[in-house]
Amino acid sequence: MSAVFHTAACDILGCDLPVVLAGMGGVARAELVAAVSEAGGYGFLGMVRESPRFIRKQIHEVRAATGRDFGVTLIPAATPPDLFREELQVCIEERVHSVCLFWGVDRETIARLRASGILVVCQIGTAAEASAAIRAGAQMLIAQGVEAGGHVRGETARSVLLKETLAVSGDVPVLAAGGVATGADLLAALDDGASGVVLGTALLATKESFAHDYHKRRIVEASPGDTLRTQDFHINWPRGAFVRVLGNSVTQGAHGDPFRPEREIIGEDFGRSLYRFSTDSPLRTTSGSLEQMALYAGTGAGSIADIPSAASRIDKIVGDALALRTAAQHVAAVPGENAPAELASPSCSAAAADDAYMGFLPRDEVVSLLNLLLEAERAGARAAARLALDLADPASKAEMKALHADETFCCRLLLEEIAALGATPSPRIGDFYDKLMGVEPIEDRVPFLAKGQRWVARKLHEALPKIRDDRLHARLVEMLALHEV
Repeated sequence: MSAVFHTAACDILGCDLPVVLAGMGGVARAELVAAVSEAGGYGFLGMVRESPRFIRKQIHEVRAATGRDFGVTLIPAATPPDLFREELQVCIEERVHSVCLFWGVDRETIARLRASGILVVCQIGTAAEASAAIRAGAQMLIAQGVEAGGHVRGETARSVLLKETLAVSGDVPVLAAGGVATGADLLAALDDGASGVVLGTALLATKESFAHDYHKRRIVEASPGDTLRTQDFHINWPRGAFVRVLGNSVTQGAHGDPFRPEREIIGEDFGRSLYRFSTDSPLRTTSGSLEQMALYAGTGAGSIADIPSAASRIDKIVGDALALRTAAQHVAAVPGENAPAELASPSCSAAAADDAYMGFLPRDEVVSLLNLLLEAERAGARAAARLALDLADPASKAEMKALHADETFCCRLLLEEIAALGATPSPRIGDFYDKLMGVEPIEDRVPFLAKGQRWVARKLHEALPKIRDDRLHARLVEMLALHEV
């Protein structure tokens, strides 16, 4: 499945699937982020108004649970300035892979993150905000449609905003957010040009989510149309902001004017008082009048009927999307021409011992070689995608974009050949990417990347005389030609 839906965002984020966990404050903590990453997606820790000590602890917990990359979501507009500076410093000191910023374009913060080598992702609600974020240096965008749960920046439907954002984004990849909960939603976003999707509500209602069980059950019980946009939940957030929630006694007006100056405590979370009309949602550690709290949910809540593991949720969404695409391709195929291509036999045409005697690699060694090359090509694709964002020279950016296309093609080629041998592809990304990111200045990474290309070419030159299968030999020759260029 990862090969079918592979996108530029996958290479930049280092994930197998174009599925990203929204950095939901309170909800997206280490357990959920690690689960999403291990399932092949990419996770953001939701560290809104959290202490620097807690953020550092969460980063360490994710790293202890997975070797995959992940990011941290911060919101300058909803955080006291001194606290935000401390949050940002922790992310820089810990060298997190990425930081996602939301609710306005903070040029100074973007510049500081870029200077620290941290990938900058900006979530936007309008095409104008997208343009401003790109001018400020954002390297990836999340186009958040009005269907999204929680704090909603814009007023435009996801599909419309995605189209408007793609019109101004250039080479910057765009993820689609808002109401994504099914395989059909994922497929529609990818077909509309998104480089991936961001899941909020769909992953809030999972076992690893830090949301309270009451919140999860309310999502499962929701029907299509049960969510609404409101400003009722506003304490701790800039004035005039909308949120999308499930209806409750607060949204029904049972507790009076949300903007009156008096504040009433309705709950507690880890020793902290929670007020009615605040933006706090109920977490595992929350007690009190849960029904009156902000029960964030996007329009996709009506499609959620259970509380599985995060991996199961992602597998279901991606699997359904694959089934839908396969069905569509089957319908579109010309009769008589839609029979599946015959794969090469998993077994060699001669015994392994005979292959060795003739100087050819036995099957197991061929598989090992192809997996080694696959890991290298994944690293190369990711490196080229990142350099296409980081380099300033237009000609160099175009060169890296073309190289990324070649590396992605080689990844698909290798996956197909490993499958033809009846073997399992390696899930790893080669360590070349991490080595490249340690090279300074950025311009010196291009010749370093060229060294990686030469290494692959050398491996292919060494291996080709030992490949017995004519079809595989021809495909590796094709791959060699790309790397020699």
